[in-house]
Amino acid sequence: QVKLVESGGGLVQPGGSLRLSCAASLSGFSIYAVGWYRQAPGNQRELVARIISIINPGQTNYADSVKGRFTISRDNEKKTVYLQMNSLKAEDTAVYYCNVRLGETEYWGQGIQVTVSS
Repeated sequence: QVKLVESGGGLVQPGGSLRLSCAASLSGFSIYAVGWYRQAPGNQRELVARIISIINPGQTNYADSVKGRFTISRDNEKKTVYLQMNSLKAEDTAVYYCNVRLGETEYWGQGIQVTVSS
């Protein structure tokens, strides 16, 4: 059974940083595209960041609202996806979800709360 387990969330003050991790129990992890999404109360789930190419992990896509502040990365040996979040703002408050996808097959983590508040 495939599991994606997120960690690293919590409460942080505006301007602070958090690093989210997503550990995958998934055979063939390296060939899956990976991404982070978030959902704030009353809003639809939205893309935060994703690695577009499995060949070139430097090919990334970010939501305009997080460009320059967030960085997505992956470690295929550890089967883990990371989201480094800097200069956090109140509007970054949401439940963050890890996603891995290969063609029509995709898996989601259970979500982790990130709250930015003073």
